[in-house]
Amino acid sequence: MSDVHLSLLNDFQRGFPLIPAPFDVISDRLGMGVEELLDTLRRLVREGVVSRVGAVFRPNRIGVSTLAAMAVPAARLADVAQRVNRHPEINHNYEREHRFNLWLVATAANAAHLDRVLHDIEQEAGLRIMRLPMVQDYHIDLGFDLRATVALADLRSMKGPAANTGQSLDAQDYALIAAIQDGLPLVTRPYAAIGTIAGLSEAEVLLRLEHLLNQDIIKRFGIVVRHHELGFRANAMVVWNIPDERIDELGRCTGASGLVNLCYQRPRHLPDWPYNLFAMIHGKDRAAVMERLVLLREQCGLKDFEHEVLFSKQRFKQTGAHYVEAQCEKAA
Repeated sequence: MSDVHLSLLNDFQRGFPLIPAPFDVISDRLGMGVEELLDTLRRLVREGVVSRVGAVFRPNRIGVSTLAAMAVPAARLADVAQRVNRHPEINHNYEREHRFNLWLVATAANAAHLDRVLHDIEQEAGLRIMRLPMVQDYHIDLGFDLRATVALADLRSMKGPAANTGQSLDAQDYALIAAIQDGLPLVTRPYAAIGTIAGLSEAEVLLRLEHLLNQDIIKRFGIVVRHHELGFRANAMVVWNIPDERIDELGRCTGASGLVNLCYQRPRHLPDWPYNLFAMIHGKDRAAVMERLVLLREQCGLKDFEHEVLFSKQRFKQTGAHYVEAQCEKAA
């Protein structure tokens, strides 16, 4: 990867310009023409290196989502994973090293829709789904530092989780979210193009996007990369059994450590699942992940708590979540 491409993918994963011609600013900073920049991004999307350019929404601020897991007999894993993937509400579907070996993220416009999807999967597979909705997030940022050191400092300085203010969204907000959830069009005036889709002016699109960012409904706005294609081929979900009275303390420490991409509290599911603190650690290989885990356990005092490390084995599905089709109708 050239230095220019590295800067493009590394430096614009957040803080994407909210101005009418954002790619002009980026191309000037990188010393390349705007059409060359757009062609490069289009190629990286085709190659799967870039998922999209646009918004990463904070979970459960619009729509609802949950992490879920299934214990699937090895002989049936591929078939069950394929059945799961047919549901558009499933945006992530991974095999992990555990008795609960199939892990998925489901997102829908409302709780009833989400329950129907998971119930349908249970009926199709003949297997129970363990539902693990998020209770509290301590850090969510699926940005990846491609220079090995820069982003760690950035992550430590990022603001912590925001409380859900209950800020209401109107029909135009939902129309805008529907228009951007697959990413910005890769054209010179992307916000004007989004406005045409959503029935808004370019200026209204920019104002509403800024508002959604300020309300922490949009967690991050920029280039969304696919970690596996960029060499982060090892990832582990690390789970701990933390006493309830210490979950916030240790969750905040883990989330602020600069060593994890995700950290959140989820409910225990006894007797099968005693864990309530979850963190995702990504690395170029297993050794790099385990090195980070050792540092994390030392830094946050996690060494004495029961834990498990669930490395990913296969990626069956990884797409952006869709939130608002039904919500948009409701708001209208």
